[in-house]
Amino acid sequence: WLKRKRFCLFCFARLSSVLAAMPKNKLGGNKAKRAKAGTEKQKKELEFKEDGQEYGQISRMLGNGRCEVACFDGTKRLCHIRGKMRKKVWCNQGDIVLVSLRDFQDEKGDIINKYTAEEARNLKTYGELPDTVKINETDIVDGEISDNGVEFDEGAGVDIDNI
Repeated sequence: WLKRKRFCLFCFARLSSVLAAMPKNKLGGNKAKRAKAGTEKQKKELEFKEDGQEYGQISRMLGNGRCEVACFDGTKRLCHIRGKMRKKVWCNQGDIVLVSLRDFQDEKGDIINKYTAEEARNLKTYGELPDTVKINETDIVDGEISDNGVEFDEGAGVDIDNI
């Protein structure tokens, strides 16, 4: 029994020296390590539409991986985000997407690609997207800053001195 106790004390002494040399994990578990590994952006080739595909802009998110897309051929479609993109590529309202049309249902489709703002601007310069498309909300139309139709009248309102 005494020999085993000495051995355990010896192992404990070696183990504590090894543990003292190991670095402290400050990030969290393996999910944080995976997220850190995928932060670099890769330059990918611009994907143009083919037969059975159409460009569109997300008009509203519906939940459960579905959204309403206003396609540039003039129809609104209920679209489903494909499984490869779910939880990896986040789609928001106003994003430009590539929709795969269904042969048997014209009012439904599948989102197969989301374009970044830079890619959407490139598509617009190539003539793939109409000129009336707003790529993101911060765009300035014809050199003017949009005030959303709000006008302020200096003469109207309450006089602060009379209060």
